[in-house]
Amino acid sequence: MDTFSSDIRTLDTDLVIVPIFEGDGVQDSWSAATGGELERARASKEVCGKLYEVFFAPISDRGYRARRLATVGLGPTAEFTTDRARRAATAAALAARQKRMGRLAFVLDGRLDTPEIAQAVAEGLMLADFDGGSYKTVNYDPTPISALTVVTRQSPDVAKRAVERGRVLGECTNIARGLANEPSNTLTPSVLAERATTIAREAGLSVEVMEEKALADLSMGMLLAVGQGSQERPRMVIIRYEPAGAATGPVLGLVGKGITFDTGGISIKPAENMGFMKDDMAGGAAVIGAMRAIAILKAPIRVIGVIPIAENMPSGQAFRPGDVLKSASGKTVEVLNTDAEGRLILGDALWYAQKIGATHLVDIATLTGAISVALGKFTSGLFGRPAAWVDHVRSVAERAGDRCWPMPLYDEYRDLLKSDIADMINAPGRYGGAITAALFLKEFTGGLPWVHLDIAGTAWVDDVRPYIPKGSAGIGIRTLAELAFTSKTWPSK
Repeated sequence: MDTFSSDIRTLDTDLVIVPIFEGDGVQDSWSAATGGELERARASKEVCGKLYEVFFAPISDRGYRARRLATVGLGPTAEFTTDRARRAATAAALAARQKRMGRLAFVLDGRLDTPEIAQAVAEGLMLADFDGGSYKTVNYDPTPISALTVVTRQSPDVAKRAVERGRVLGECTNIARGLANEPSNTLTPSVLAERATTIAREAGLSVEVMEEKALADLSMGMLLAVGQGSQERPRMVIIRYEPAGAATGPVLGLVGKGITFDTGGISIKPAENMGFMKDDMAGGAAVIGAMRAIAILKAPIRVIGVIPIAENMPSGQAFRPGDVLKSASGKTVEVLNTDAEGRLILGDALWYAQKIGATHLVDIATLTGAISVALGKFTSGLFGRPAAWVDHVRSVAERAGDRCWPMPLYDEYRDLLKSDIADMINAPGRYGGAITAALFLKEFTGGLPWVHLDIAGTAWVDDVRPYIPKGSAGIGIRTLAELAFTSKTWPSK
């Protein structure tokens, strides 16, 4: 991805993309470049600047090397946000791909010409380069994006840093989306561990993969139980980023759920929509993508990524409702529902992240259907303690374009986890299900600053939107990566 600050006429590209606000006029220069076509479209209300509206026009002025121009709507000026810029860039680039244009230039001007917007636009353009149809073989010939340029008047060094950061974050988000889109027959626990290792090592990260014996040596009874019903044995991947000269603390611990397929186990799910359970490892994919971005962008602190991986299957060897499991922390858990498996594997992983040095924890998981009932498909659930850490993570997430909303962790909900024969149960029931799941995880955080992101409603897109196709949404990668650059403002216990 490049930046460009010279005469736009000389830029060799297929398409020039010009963002416009609703109610604003079209610059005379762009109208002239299209032989007045933009002005005519504006007068007829074919172009209004409505959010994500894309309009294409030929460039008739032979002084331009580009032959096409597109406007993309940003909506009303008063409602503009950085996230709208990001999504508008994606919407325009996706529309361009549909018209088989792969060399794109996005113009920043006026109030849009800032480093923050340049980064967001670069992210958005990269996100449009994701292709979820890799297994199609008939009548499928998508146009790849071959060249991206951000046109800006900012100083070259500032612009290049912002755009490169956006490129990396967008690229790593697409890597995570690719993992979550992968069918479960090709992305088994062992393959996910191998893919994570390759992705991490390519970025200079150190990786350790724990197999069954190592997990048993650590007494990870919850992770082992979830995976014991499958022929595919569980794994845990530990990715470390340790920059030279970094202080001993703080250390960010990122923990991502890696269930490569979830039948529900003995408490089996309904057949309808079970196929989407291939994305039950979207949290693990987010940690993998974020760790790669953190390494490439050279965050100033140490970061640990922990991804517990298993396949939750019913069989004669599967764990059962009524079983009592002993966690790595020593706590015992009575299993009432084997479909509440994500919290089990995350509990062991959160304990291990502390054991190897994490001082601040964030876990991310497609954990509960209950969070979708509470917040729908556009907002992730945010839980944690203390309030300062929750507020900080939420602020970073909003800037990164990952909408989330804080949920309560009142003590009264903790009483619902009580067991008659063990320290706690894993599934109290349907009411407050996202909250009790988070409180279960809290038991394994050791009192450290901790945030839980429940992305069950947001990790997968069921309907086409202007800025994203169906499939994996790539939630959380940019948030987790950006957190590693904000440690000076982190709260302690």
